[in-house]
Amino acid sequence: MANNQTNKAVVIDYDAIAHQESFKSLVRKKNSFLWSITAIFLAAYMLLPILTSYTTILHQKAFGEITWVWVYSAGLFIMTWSLCHLYVAKANNFDKEAKAIIEEYENGGGRR
Repeated sequence: MANNQTNKAVVIDYDAIAHQESFKSLVRKKNSFLWSITAIFLAAYMLLPILTSYTTILHQKAFGEITWVWVYSAGLFIMTWSLCHLYVAKANNFDKEAKAIIEEYENGGGRR
C-alpha cells in the first residue's frame, strides 16, 4: 500500500544558523573542549619519550622489577580510554545543543 502523504522538502538556511548566537556559543565551547583535550593528550604522550630519553626518573624500579616507565605507559592507556569516554559524553551533550539550535531556527529564532 502506497503512502499518499506528500513529503515536504525542508529547506534549512545554514548561513542563518551559523549567525545565531547560540550556534556561535556552541562552536566556541566545542572548540575549547577539543583543543584542551588534544593538548592534554599530546602533552602526556610526548612526555614519555622526553622523560625516558633525557632523564632517569622513569628508569627507577616501582614494584619489584617493574620500572616507572611501565606504570606511566599503562597510565597512558587508561588516560586514552578515559579521554575517549569523556569525548563521547561531551559529544552527546553537543549533539543535544545542536538539536536545540535547529529547533530554535525552525521556530523562527535564526531568521535574518
